[in-house]
Amino acid sequence: MSFKNMMTKEDGIGRKIRWLKKAIETAEAVLIGAGAGLSSSAGMTYSGDRFKWLFPDFIRAYHFPDMYSAGFYPYDTPEEHWGYWSRYIYHNRYEENDRKPYEILLGLVGHKDYFVLTTNVDHQFQLSGFDKKRLFYTQGDYGLWQCSRPCCDKTWDNEAAVRRMVTSQKDRRIPSAFLPHCPVCGAPMTMNLRCDNNFVQDEGWYAAHSRYEDFFRRHKSSRLLLLELGVGGKTPVIIKYPFWQMTAENPRAAFACINLGEAVCPQDIAKQSVCIDGDIGKVLLELKNDRGSDAEAVASLACSENKKSKE
Repeated sequence: MSFKNMMTKEDGIGRKIRWLKKAIETAEAVLIGAGAGLSSSAGMTYSGDRFKWLFPDFIRAYHFPDMYSAGFYPYDTPEEHWGYWSRYIYHNRYEENDRKPYEILLGLVGHKDYFVLTTNVDHQFQLSGFDKKRLFYTQGDYGLWQCSRPCCDKTWDNEAAVRRMVTSQKDRRIPSAFLPHCPVCGAPMTMNLRCDNNFVQDEGWYAAHSRYEDFFRRHKSSRLLLLELGVGGKTPVIIKYPFWQMTAENPRAAFACINLGEAVCPQDIAKQSVCIDGDIGKVLLELKNDRGSDAEAVASLACSENKKSKE
């Protein structure tokens, strides 16, 4: 049975769950494209109660609405800048968080020839047990610093320095002695995040990119499942559009999108696709438990909870 014949119309979440379950089972390889929605499903939100709990002092001082806004604020001193960013890095990169959606996903695809392409920079895939050589973090890593100039194509692990900053800060500031500087030229360090043209693509970045290209070359004509999880519309050229194109060019491929409120695909690949509007973690749990008949209620509950959180 080909993927395109598994489902020719949308007829309920339960049927979609079973379609995706079969697609995973029969796939020769699985390419996962993951965005922020996957970590949000694990509870790693950047606004709301979590933000209020982690950054009450910064909120009192500046009335920030979320972590992103606070991260781009032009603080008066580098000590306060790193007071915020060290805490931001620690809670989103090093602190122990609930990784259940990631762990369930690994259980579903770990026995397959899989690869992960992600715009997430929180390192949760590797922390959840995914093979490092099957991951490509395109947009950087909270755990890496680079030179702000940049003077070279190098990055540096920041865990020890970040933990020291978090435990020593006072009044939203770190001690001046802990300000990070480039070991090569002495310029201030900055985050290794793709936010401008100074983003450093180091040796590890290029190695991961090469492994991703090799994976696609080997499987571009095979029974490939392209699984899009929580990808929004900010950078569709990285995951969303390429996944649609790969599906259109390969009649043996299948495309699946799980996203709360943003589960879509083009009409020309609809017969090869399934789009599930629901909480990613709960949908993955349904796939694990193989209870397709109960999934519609779960998805409805997830949508209801999401609406309440916005009220």
